[in-house]
Amino acid sequence: MKLSWYVRRLSRMSAPEIAMRGRDSVVKLMWRREWMREMNATRASLPVVSGAFRTTLSPALARAVSEDARHRLIASADQLMEGRWKTFAVERHDVGADPDWFTDPRTGRTGPLSRYCFEIDHRAEETVGNIKYVWELSRHHHLTVLAAAYFLTGDERYAERTREHLTSWWHRNPFLSGVHWTSGIEVGVRLIAWVWVRRLIDAWPATADLLDRNPIFLRQLYDHQRYLATLTSHHSSANNHVVAEAAGLFAATCAFPWFAESDGWRERAASILRREIGRQTFASGLNRELATDYHAFVFELCTAAALEGEASGHSLGADVWEWLRHMADAAAAIVDETLRPPRQGDSDEGTALLLDDPSYDRWGAVVSTGEALFGRHPWWPRPALMDVRTTLWTALAPRRPITAVGPRPASRPSLFADAGMAILRDHDLRDHDVRSADTTSAGAPEIWCRCDHGPLGFLSVAAHGHADALSLEVRCGGVDVLADPGTYCYHGEREWRSYFRSTLAHNTLELGGVSQAADGGPFLWLRTTPTQLLRVDGLESGSKALWEAEHSGYRRLSSAAVHRRCVELDRETRTLTITDLVDSDVAQTGRLAFHLGPAIAATLSHGVASLRWRFPDGTEGSAELRLPAALDWSVIRGRTDPVLGWYSPAFDERLETTTLVGSGSFERGRDYRSILSFHC
Repeated sequence: MKLSWYVRRLSRMSAPEIAMRGRDSVVKLMWRREWMREMNATRASLPVVSGAFRTTLSPALARAVSEDARHRLIASADQLMEGRWKTFAVERHDVGADPDWFTDPRTGRTGPLSRYCFEIDHRAEETVGNIKYVWELSRHHHLTVLAAAYFLTGDERYAERTREHLTSWWHRNPFLSGVHWTSGIEVGVRLIAWVWVRRLIDAWPATADLLDRNPIFLRQLYDHQRYLATLTSHHSSANNHVVAEAAGLFAATCAFPWFAESDGWRERAASILRREIGRQTFASGLNRELATDYHAFVFELCTAAALEGEASGHSLGADVWEWLRHMADAAAAIVDETLRPPRQGDSDEGTALLLDDPSYDRWGAVVSTGEALFGRHPWWPRPALMDVRTTLWTALAPRRPITAVGPRPASRPSLFADAGMAILRDHDLRDHDVRSADTTSAGAPEIWCRCDHGPLGFLSVAAHGHADALSLEVRCGGVDVLADPGTYCYHGEREWRSYFRSTLAHNTLELGGVSQAADGGPFLWLRTTPTQLLRVDGLESGSKALWEAEHSGYRRLSSAAVHRRCVELDRETRTLTITDLVDSDVAQTGRLAFHLGPAIAATLSHGVASLRWRFPDGTEGSAELRLPAALDWSVIRGRTDPVLGWYSPAFDERLETTTLVGSGSFERGRDYRSILSFHC
């Protein structure tokens, strides 16, 4: 990492944070000496207070899993038995009995195996490869899939392969050696996986020898918990990482309270979780990182921990359950009619616990879990399929639904003012189940529009936020029409990382050739984007819904400017009108971008774009986008120099897509109006 980055990163730290990071450096120095001694000697065995695992599942629960979910999970486990496993964009065929835990399948690079972990720059792709690929397999989600297959079938092949992988990992990853010890979030998620592996293979005769009475596992378990209890993310780094660390430590100390330090570690983790779930969640229920997939990730982490606490008699308390209920209600409110969530901010598809085929409906599972724990509101969408995870992990809850402390929304919320999100739509899901394929069964396909007037992100670095103030995301029947670009990558490809986070990559206005916020690094913003909601009307009912907001991120330009946008949805004519204004003393050079979804075919003629696409059921959709005549419009697709016209459907995947770019001068007092009319 370059010195300039450290200087920029330091500028976003407070004095207490700098002091804490100094303390962390002392710990790492002391641990290095311990690591050097232990690399040349056999570590002493640990005194275990108790080695009995008590929070098991009833074997009868396997019969409660739906046949379709069961079939898909077992098919995924069978692929694993053949050594096949998809990791992000790469189909791996090398996940056999003894996997390579250190080679990145995307670049082919192998990181150092026996180097002190904190001397490895895991962000340096030339050294370790793409670290997300290397870390992902060691989260051991594939092992919970194998263990779940054993639980459902009793087939010992799945348990035996789980044993082979665990033994291989423990042997190649002693405490503080290699990249799998460089980040606490990885340690925390891995612990949750181990808890569930133990639970799911409880009936296997070899389980106690593999885990409960195995000194190698006990040492790894102790070291994982010691690591998390000693090095905790804090201050500007205390986002979802600190939740994952605390959730892993809490779950492990509840399930394996086998060490003298277990009670103290558990209370420390519980204290962090009780603090952070409220600190990282808006009152409206949305996650403060303003990256929608991290809402699901934090919900899953805290649910995994809370359920573990209930099962072991160490409840996290009513306040935690109340926050989880808020998060579940918010998740049910923001999805479209096909149960797709917004694509706001970063996503690396991280999950707390995988007990299903990896292609399962992740947001359907979040809604299903919320329903199982808190009860279903009439306005909630209904997932098409009950996932395996919801069936299994909610069995740990003492009662269902869990009694809510405060009131729940009587109707579906459309405005999350504190999080800066408004949803304009022309359907009411109150009386309709989710329609995953047939978009015409209940009338015209839903128009769904997300409007963004939120802050840049969470904490001083806003690590997972994008420079997307006043951007739109528009769908018809679940199909992206005006699309958020997604994430694509985190490390290694700086130009691509910068593009997907930029203002130009979103459906909003760029002025002066720069983003609304100053990019200081892959997970670092140097300036915020102040936003203000001006008015909303008709979001819940009526013939028209309206949202208007502004941001002052461009006050930093030599000639300061404010961007104001108004969006109106006419539900009767199925027309969306987008009006942009710029308040500045001088005319501003800018670019207004509309990014079409990858399914959209477009032709542009005389300032009018004709849009066509197919719905999943094969029927056709169409729309017309009339663009401001004062701008010079061009069609750009899949450009690489500079980057423009791309869509990322999943982490490390990108597709060419059509972007309409209007360039020109933006003058005070002039309206720049775009009208999107749907014909389906």
